Amino acid sequence: MSVEIHPTAIVSDKAQLGVNVKVGPFSIIEDHVKIGDNTEISSNVKIKNFTTIGENCNISEGVVIGGIPQHLGFKGEETYVEIGNNVTIREYTTIHRGTSFDDGITRIGDNTYLMAYVHIAHDCKVGHDTILANAVTLAGHVKIGNYVFIGGLTPIHQFCRIGDYAMVGGASAVDKDIPPFTRASKNHAMLYGLNLVGLKRRGFTPEQIKLIKEAYRIIFRTAPTLEEGIKEVEQKLPQTPEIKMLIDFIKTSKRGIAPEASKKKR
Repeated sequence: MSVEIHPTAIVSDKAQLGVNVKVGPFSIIEDHVKIGDNTEISSNVKIKNFTTIGENCNISEGVVIGGIPQHLGFKGEETYVEIGNNVTIREYTTIHRGTSFDDGITRIGDNTYLMAYVHIAHDCKVGHDTILANAVTLAGHVKIGNYVFIGGLTPIHQFCRIGDYAMVGGASAVDKDIPPFTRASKNHAMLYGLNLVGLKRRGFTPEQIKLIKEAYRIIFRTAPTLEEGIKEVEQKLPQTPEIKMLIDFIKTSKRGIAPEASKKKR
């Protein structure tokens, strides 16, 4: 099928649109934009320069993708937004380009669902199969892993990381890193054990979950410090991929790890 562009839409002749792309009323697609096959763009959408969107995406009314960063040091350099395949972006979401203060790319992974009014700032990286609920707000340089769920009205501080398979409750305020497999909530966000529902849904075995739970218990609840907890886990537990992922995430944290709810002062 051919491209379907509404008569009121404005599409640059320098934009590259794939097969069966649909562009709705009053939408604007600027130069240097690439849109993959079977992607549908609703009305009043603006897709700005240096944006790439994959196949089978659905972009709702009022979305703006590729806006210049809200960064005082940005000088108009060529930076990018990259959106994967099978991504849903609901009403009035905003996604900004990267900056030269990072790798210059804001990236959204495959099969991600962004609900209404989400904001993704410059240089953020959102993994695949992740859900950001209504009005989640990512400041610059935030990194969110794969299979993550973040509840609505949650702001995330710049440079924070959310690990794979983590869940953050709604109306939390995240100012430190949230490790993989964990569940966090409150203002400011604290850890409340594992994201057991998410792990089971993703096919983790009872044996895997038991081992992750034991590592969590040692690191976050019984050990006097995170460093001592990691050392104990490395000595006592099998170093499976999940355990290594958890330990590596904690060791590489620059903002610090969110405290466990039962031990706020770490």
